[in-house]
Amino acid sequence: MRLRNIRGSREVIAGSDYVIHEEETRAGSWHQIFGNTHPIHIEIGMGKGKFIMALAKANPQINYVGIEKYSSVLIRALEKMSQEKVPLTNLYFIRMDAEQIVKVFAKGEVDKIYLNFSDPWPKDRHAKRRLTSREYLARYQKILSDKGDVEFKTDNRLLFDFSVESVREAGWELRALTYDLHQDAVLNQGNIMTEYEERFSALGNPIHKLIASYEKK
Repeated sequence: MRLRNIRGSREVIAGSDYVIHEEETRAGSWHQIFGNTHPIHIEIGMGKGKFIMALAKANPQINYVGIEKYSSVLIRALEKMSQEKVPLTNLYFIRMDAEQIVKVFAKGEVDKIYLNFSDPWPKDRHAKRRLTSREYLARYQKILSDKGDVEFKTDNRLLFDFSVESVREAGWELRALTYDLHQDAVLNQGNIMTEYEERFSALGNPIHKLIASYEKK
């Protein structure tokens, strides 16, 4: 999907109090940024922020970081944040490429990673760019805490099958899996839908979900 450039978006993002800039942070500094020692959960490719904002509202005892690569998308999340009557003090955004994640988060600093409807990168030569590839799992392994895990949702069956295989090949534990989330009484409990999830579900597409973790030796 081609993203339309929004004039002035980079300037708005640069001046926002809700954005922590990559050059302003360092691995291991997030508890200082939030001013507490609460667990840290991140969403990579957060889109317009609906999912992570809902989580932040429901769980004030958890710190959230929404990661988005594109300014034209991140600015929509900032618009939503500015409309909140009560500021969300447990949520920050950062505009960055997920490839750099190990430079921004320290070993064991993150307790959960959410991946929602990630770009499928359908061509085989681009497989390493998929956020559930073994290459990305290796990055997550470095920043996740001992009990940390990755939750992934998509309606793309080919990407989901690829992800299941990647998890197994990387030596991770596949803790939960469903090919029809909304019909799964256990995994669907407390489920928060993203914008894409609402759209694809309305079209009748089943939503797939997995939860995976890596047991550190």
